[in-house]
Amino acid sequence: MSPVTPKISLADLGEVFFTSTASSRAIRRFVAAGSARQIQGRLYTKNLDDPVEDVVRRRVWDVVAGYFPGAVLVDRTALELQPLGDEGSVFLSWSKPSRTVTLPGLRIVCRSGPGPVEGDTPFLNSGLFLSSWARRFLDNVRPSRARIGVRRTLTRAELEGKLRDVLVRQGEDQLNRIRDEARSIAVALDAADELRDLDDLIGTLLGTRSGALEAADARAIAAGRGWDDRRLPLLDTLAAESQGHIAADRPATQDSTGQTFAFYEAYFSNFIEGTEFTIEEARTIVFDGVIPEQRPADGHDIAGTFDLVVDRELRAWVPNDAAELERILRVMHQRIMVGRPEVQPGTFKAQANRAGSTEFVDPTLVEGTLERGWDRYEHLPAGFARAVFAMFLVAEVHPFVDGNGRVARAVANAELTAAGQQRVIVPTVYRDDYLQALRALSRNADPTPLVRVMDRAQAWTSEVDWSSLDAARRDLEATNALMPSHEADVAGLILRLPSEVASLGPGKSR
Repeated sequence: MSPVTPKISLADLGEVFFTSTASSRAIRRFVAAGSARQIQGRLYTKNLDDPVEDVVRRRVWDVVAGYFPGAVLVDRTALELQPLGDEGSVFLSWSKPSRTVTLPGLRIVCRSGPGPVEGDTPFLNSGLFLSSWARRFLDNVRPSRARIGVRRTLTRAELEGKLRDVLVRQGEDQLNRIRDEARSIAVALDAADELRDLDDLIGTLLGTRSGALEAADARAIAAGRGWDDRRLPLLDTLAAESQGHIAADRPATQDSTGQTFAFYEAYFSNFIEGTEFTIEEARTIVFDGVIPEQRPADGHDIAGTFDLVVDRELRAWVPNDAAELERILRVMHQRIMVGRPEVQPGTFKAQANRAGSTEFVDPTLVEGTLERGWDRYEHLPAGFARAVFAMFLVAEVHPFVDGNGRVARAVANAELTAAGQQRVIVPTVYRDDYLQALRALSRNADPTPLVRVMDRAQAWTSEVDWSSLDAARRDLEATNALMPSHEADVAGLILRLPSEVASLGPGKSR
């Protein structure tokens, strides 16, 4: 009695599928009927429209698993998880003889070697395995040369970059765990030499050994000057936007260099950060030296900021190199935060900090990221462009435990002062616009709102009468500057320039 041929429905098959002894007759009928086509050998597809190479690339792991079930993704494939090069190379290891399969758009190279070892995990639902991180790095320590297409393993500089990424994003503990796991599987992989090389490489990155590194970013991090490469594209975007912005010429006036302006600059810069006092309370703190007993640290924040921005030399101090930029930040922070010894005034942070869902630059990368920022900063034109860039650089790096926003605005205003331009105050009513503009760049790589907000704030600042505390107060009230952002939104009020208020007529400020 002949065996019963199972009934096969094309609808039950995936976009690509392999024939078997049991299914070959049915699949031949599908091909004859024009509802399927052969790709190569036992590999078929029911997609009759797309180019075969597109189908193969789209279903790459189904195809790979069909030829090499139970194989392990190794070498650079295990790190990049996609076909590489024009030929679409994928590299595998399994316990059977080596074999290479070449298809349209895909070249599968499976070498004879260990199958899954400790730490390897199932890959997707494909029937393949993915190398552990330790195995990925051990495999890629091995040098290789490409006879066809891409090389099987990363270059030394590429490997250093991957290890650097682990260190930057996951910390020293994770890098040490990878090294420990590599020791536990090296025998199974016959990788004693590779383990020694990996051990030296990780030790050099961590600064416990003195080996040579090829990658510039890896050398920088080993020297304690690593940088956060996720921030550099944001800085490039802002630098381009700032250079392209045609900044208005708003020269500083005599009144905007005096104590009245410094008082309101300190007042509003602290209000943005949640240090809220009435103007009368702030005047008592700044001009009478009376620090409120119930809020001494907040009082010192106002007084410290005023002491900085009223100082004619400090408020105009701009850097000539990256090292001086760091000194300026430390000095300004120490002056502003003198009343908060718990935040270590003048000292860069030792622990990571965040605001909401935004995680700022890791402490180990602060100096290097500022240095890379300076590489862009120094080429910007003096005045508005450098001011906006400097402010965002400090705000985004967030080098201190607290006080970063106040320092960022002080650095920006120093650039404006040095260029003879009007300093910028961000009033209370404009707080949300300012913070949202920072987020638009930080989270969405959109620099336009920040440049626009800073331009508007400078325009407002340049028109206010800073000749006395009372004169300025009148303009602040008339332009809605003192209103909390949320209240202004509810009331439909916005920040108005004094000239706009005048054009609206008496009693009008919308």
